[in-house]
Amino acid sequence: MYEFAPTPGQSKAALYGDLIDAARAITHDEPDAVANMANCAALLAQFLPDLNWAGFYRMVGGELVLGPFAGKPACIRIALGQGVCGSAAATGETQLVPDVHAFPGHIACDAASRSELVVPVKRDGTVIAVIDLDSPLIDRFDAEDAAGIEALARVLADRL
Repeated sequence: MYEFAPTPGQSKAALYGDLIDAARAITHDEPDAVANMANCAALLAQFLPDLNWAGFYRMVGGELVLGPFAGKPACIRIALGQGVCGSAAATGETQLVPDVHAFPGHIACDAASRSELVVPVKRDGTVIAVIDLDSPLIDRFDAEDAAGIEALARVLADRL
């Protein structure tokens, strides 16, 4: 049985350190990518406050396909370059969006989402998935959140 939990009142740096340690522990020696994404989606939802969606989209046949997540039902397929997730996958760059309603072409899977952070997971320079976090709060994510999720993506690159 796994028992991972954030420490109340800890700094973001410590929170992301603990999240990454938990992700390493729970994915260690597990070869199944879907199982690893599922457990990491659960960790993201457990560790990060003020989220209404946390999960993965996988690169399949040149488009993003919904992977394991925690939250309401979501869009199943996203074309490269479309929305925040498609932009992250197409550019290979993190997308930190303070207000999704100001993002051209935003795809609204959940009308309650107001800000979004999407980080590509790359293996050998190729995007294999994206980590997608949505919040009902405007400006929920900052550079420290982006750096923390980018560090998680590097850990998961060989485990997905």
